[in-house]
Amino acid sequence: MYRNRTCGELRLANEGEVVILAGWVQKTRKMGGMTFVDIRDRYGITQLVFNQETNADLCEKANKLGREFVIQATGTVKERSSKNMNIPTGEIEIIVSDLNVLNSSVTPPFTIEDDTDGGDDLRMKYRYLDLRRSSVRANLELRHKMTIAVRQYLDQQNFLEVETPVLIKSTPEGARDFVVPSRMNAGQFYALPQSPQTFKQLLMVSGFDRYFQIVKCFRDEDLRADRQPEFTQIDCEMSFVEQEDILSLFEGMAKYLFKTIRGIEYKESFARITWHDAMKYYGSDKPDLRFDMKFVELMDIMQGKGFSVFDNAAYVGGICAEGAASYTRKQLDALTDFVKRPQVGAKGMVYARVEADGTVKSSVDKFYTQETLQEMKGAFNAKPGDLILILSGDDVMKTRKQLCELRLEMGNQLGLRDKNNFVCLWVVDFPLFEWDEETKRFYAMHHPFTSPKPEDIPLLDTNPGEVRANAYDMVINGVEVGGGSIRIHDSALQQKMFKLLGFTDEKAQEQFGFLMNAFKYGAPPHGGLAYGLDRWVSLFAGLDSIRDCIAFPKNNSGRDVMIDAPAPIDIEQLEELNLVVDIKE
Repeated sequence: MYRNRTCGELRLANEGEVVILAGWVQKTRKMGGMTFVDIRDRYGITQLVFNQETNADLCEKANKLGREFVIQATGTVKERSSKNMNIPTGEIEIIVSDLNVLNSSVTPPFTIEDDTDGGDDLRMKYRYLDLRRSSVRANLELRHKMTIAVRQYLDQQNFLEVETPVLIKSTPEGARDFVVPSRMNAGQFYALPQSPQTFKQLLMVSGFDRYFQIVKCFRDEDLRADRQPEFTQIDCEMSFVEQEDILSLFEGMAKYLFKTIRGIEYKESFARITWHDAMKYYGSDKPDLRFDMKFVELMDIMQGKGFSVFDNAAYVGGICAEGAASYTRKQLDALTDFVKRPQVGAKGMVYARVEADGTVKSSVDKFYTQETLQEMKGAFNAKPGDLILILSGDDVMKTRKQLCELRLEMGNQLGLRDKNNFVCLWVVDFPLFEWDEETKRFYAMHHPFTSPKPEDIPLLDTNPGEVRANAYDMVINGVEVGGGSIRIHDSALQQKMFKLLGFTDEKAQEQFGFLMNAFKYGAPPHGGLAYGLDRWVSLFAGLDSIRDCIAFPKNNSGRDVMIDAPAPIDIEQLEELNLVVDIKE
């Protein structure tokens, strides 16, 4: 055996035992005639001791060890005189009797420490070294525990894990597909699935009743901190259910994960908010409710008083930051610069302080009487010491989104977004469609298979924009961790949906004929939900990016800089695939 113990398991109770350890050299230190070597494996770090007086040759061998050498050490466990209580093995050390270098190492490009000196790009290039760091490995261990917990919970709820194909047909589901040419079918292409949507619905038609899959999904879209071109979903579907059944079961799953992984118990039901209210009060369909700062609309109070910026706006609204009246002019100017950034897009910001005596001092005092400012203060229930921040604009939804960015920034500045405080909610009653001004047509807000609310079905003929979807998202701390819907299981309703989305009968048949044909053979009412595994793990680990909980992620350009992919392929491969590459300038 290369080892009979790991580098993280030995304690005082093992004193006197002869053990064999194997792992990587974390670091070496020389003190007088002694050499100390920290040996590391996945399980921890143990200190090895070499004594010049006892065994000069062995000590000399230890002195030649470099960082990341792979070694095997045999020795006796001994109580450590100067204990290190920062690590679990810190009360013992190994008095080494035999040392074997299994593999040497060149000097690594960055230190393999929790606080490394390696930048993002360098660490991604040498990701296999980055994964040796305990802080990074802990994220993947957490991911492992979550997948085990997910399978346990869903198995207890009678779900079957079923794999669905990765090479499928391209269907319009919102993002661009990654496509794969077929050598055996010249000129034709597979697509990688954006989700197993149609397959899980077909499994319900097949009578599987409860399906799940921890599955890779692929979307060719612009990347952000919470997006990767390939990501992992906990994909679930159920038959003979209504929305309430799904919310109940998957709220139970969320509570199970919180208790199992984080030791947090939720006894109350999660809050629910309609999409309309989420947009009205928070400017986002994934509101962060760890803090209040609800939007207050001020059109009735602030318009018609001679301040043209407000008088000509379609929307005037603000937030109240408790205790922030002490903000300096420099801080307020910085907030104004923040909302003017291209990523936010506001033209400016108005502020008002509530003074200690209750009077209101604002940046637009010359347009408003104290009486009007007091009325505004009352709308916020603002107290002395509070700061009111106001935005306006000619596009209601756009201005709300700008105010949302300002709200989140204030939450950050005031320390209200604690990563260890989790607030969970359901957002429900989404619109079924969203209108695109450019193409002058409706698009599905979720996907074409989402069922309308039964009571809204008549509106499909008269006012499609007002139809609510039987859809729901789970949001935690401003992150959408999952979502789903009740599906359409009626062929006629599905065809009507395709028509409203601009599909001709021929196009609908070409793209989704297999699904509509399946519905003719007795499709049960069904619905489902998909949780983003990467997002759950990053949330539980307190990470700002899902990239840090994926073993081998892509960068923001969709590249794997470690293996240098994507890359050109040989002309012979292109010829086999009947492809010609013509890159447009």
